[in-house]
Amino acid sequence: MLVLPDERAPIARLLAFLEAGERMAQACASSQATCAPEPGMATFLKTQARQEAIHARVFQGAILWLTPRRSPGAVLLKPLEAYRVLIEDALKRRDFLETVLAEQIILEGLGEALLTRIEEGLAKRGAPFGGARRILLHQEEAHHAFGIRTIERALQHGEVSVEALRSRATHYLGLIEPMVTTLADLFDTIHEDAAAWAADSRAYLPSWLMFEGKPSAGSELTVPSPLTPHPSRRTS
Repeated sequence: MLVLPDERAPIARLLAFLEAGERMAQACASSQATCAPEPGMATFLKTQARQEAIHARVFQGAILWLTPRRSPGAVLLKPLEAYRVLIEDALKRRDFLETVLAEQIILEGLGEALLTRIEEGLAKRGAPFGGARRILLHQEEAHHAFGIRTIERALQHGEVSVEALRSRATHYLGLIEPMVTTLADLFDTIHEDAAAWAADSRAYLPSWLMFEGKPSAGSELTVPSPLTPHPSRRTS
């Protein structure tokens, strides 16, 4: 595997962020399963929780391989911890849709963007276990798609408004910004395209969440059709 000595610690730190995110996602999905409005959703979330636990162990093993003699160091634990507190508050209120927005859409979108860029770098360096890595990425894509599908169906049924979702997302997105900045710096240290990563971190968010500017008359009532793919997402 063509990982340069000075790249090991930065890559390990990127993976440490992913590991912490996976453990938070595992806990969230387990709790979501108890308040999901439909049995099918609960089943999916239980499966997600199991997958997230496996992902965390995979990242932990990779970190130990990259930096066997020392910890890679904490990455953005303060904003990530603040993010966790917000999700736990929503879970206590049993606000299922807010938790889906925060975890499966925003956080999983960030994780998918990060994992996709890391995967490209690992493939370029001839890293082993490509098949296993692709399975992991496919599962993350499925978690993100579940979130999009769930929220867009709620929008179609009038259970929540786009305006309300944007308002709730403000607090979560405010914590994402410092994460993106530091992670982009880490990409720079391993000679990867930090600007492309930073753009990707928002490209995985649905267009209705990223609305900016003053809406035209009636535009705030426009609801996207279910399962409409984001133009940046792969269709294969």
